[in-house]
Amino acid sequence: MEINIDILTSEQLNALDKMIKEAEHIVICCHKSPDGDAIGSSLGFYQLLRSAYGKEANVVIPDMMPDFLQWLPDSDKIMRYDTHEAAVKSIFSDADLILCLDFNDSSRVDDMQPVLDAAKGKKIMIDHHLDPNMETALTISHPEMCSTCELVFRIAWQMGFYDSASKAFAESIYCGMMTDTGGFTYNSTRSEIFFIVCQLLTKNIDKDKIYRNVFNNYSSWAIRLRGHLLCDKLNVFEDLHASYYALTKQDMDDYHFIKGDVEGLVNEPLRIKGMKLSISMREDNRKANKIWVSVRSVDDFPANKVAEQFFNGGGHLNAAGGHLECSIDEACLIARKAINAFAEKLKK
Repeated sequence: MEINIDILTSEQLNALDKMIKEAEHIVICCHKSPDGDAIGSSLGFYQLLRSAYGKEANVVIPDMMPDFLQWLPDSDKIMRYDTHEAAVKSIFSDADLILCLDFNDSSRVDDMQPVLDAAKGKKIMIDHHLDPNMETALTISHPEMCSTCELVFRIAWQMGFYDSASKAFAESIYCGMMTDTGGFTYNSTRSEIFFIVCQLLTKNIDKDKIYRNVFNNYSSWAIRLRGHLLCDKLNVFEDLHASYYALTKQDMDDYHFIKGDVEGLVNEPLRIKGMKLSISMREDNRKANKIWVSVRSVDDFPANKVAEQFFNGGGHLNAAGGHLECSIDEACLIARKAINAFAEKLKK
């Protein structure tokens, strides 16, 4: 069976090509607290611009990325808004093309939002989240895709650029696809995904090493913190097949927390037999009364509905997120309320 992975209409393809060719100052940006897909798609497109168009770009992110992504090719070229505010403002001001990757609303860049909103350059959104809500010159939105990296690969393939793409491009794209599917354990049943993986392997990437770089790259303190959360902080509702835990500022201080130390931990409770829903909550260690929430589920249980109704967020069926403006104790009460509100569906 022939697999067709084209994603753009002819009008979209021509518009994207034209805007890139005409641009002299290109900015690539992604959402706050960037994950593997955000960084992978941003660096992947940066690498694609160099190999396909001979163009340079500035890659900017709102804040720090996890330590386990520092190995990615060209990650040293990324500029953070929270540490280089003036420089990033200047870059956005000069930009005539802005590529917005892995977010559907400018609010997702958090403190960098006023800078992005004020920028005069043409904006292109490439994203896989639901309900895109930005004024753009071109929106490429496909929530059915496993990741934004999948979208970037499909674009490169359809435009005929993959043969000349670099190994670095393939590593970045594979990393993002892998992390946004939990190592291809969820949201990854479509045959097209593994066709793409096969193509990425032709660039001689070491997929096993990429896995180790991401998932086996913790400090001893991070392992202890993860153990502490699962042993001492995990609240399990056996009859409702749900759980939640809360990571406090004190926990972070006690275990020398750095960004990325608890990445993916929200999935661990789903290993419990019959578990359908897992909620993690983390205090922001710089802002008071700011709680970051991740929601994960299995099968047809709607993590996105939980995030929408209780945590000011949203996302995909089995992977969603949000935030709260309250204390961590209040957040725990909200998590319990959310679980109880979905009790009938959780019991099935």
